Amino acid sequence: MIPEQYAFFPALIASLNGISAVLLLIGRYMIARGRMAAHRTCMVAAVVASALFLACYVYFHVHVGDIRFLGQGVWHTIYLVVLIPHVTLAIVIVPMVIITLSRGLRGRYDRHRAIARWTWPLWMYVSVTGVLVYFMLYQWFPHS
Repeated sequence: MIPEQYAFFPALIASLNGISAVLLLIGRYMIARGRMAAHRTCMVAAVVASALFLACYVYFHVHVGDIRFLGQGVWHTIYLVVLIPHVTLAIVIVPMVIITLSRGLRGRYDRHRAIARWTWPLWMYVSVTGVLVYFMLYQWFPHS
């Protein structure tokens, strides 16, 4: 059971993941059209959204603890198939985002592009599966 004062956090956390995913999509669209300033703005905003997500996520879990998945059978298997790569890549993506952002902001575009080719799809995966994990935990198999 989630204490009432923390009940809004799961939706906030999922929203920040969703916002990050949308900003990543727009940022990719902008750079594909040569709109570097708009790309930069979107990507920095995606980093901010992801940083806010991380702060809220840590705060929530420090105060509430782990949340158990209540689905059973095949749903539990599906949850683990989504969760395990999500968590693994969420750990991996943090230094990748920092390096990618740093190279882009310093104008080291060749090196930025080289890592961004890997960072973008992994970050997108983590953002989208974060929203999916929220739905599985709190909407499809809610805690009463």
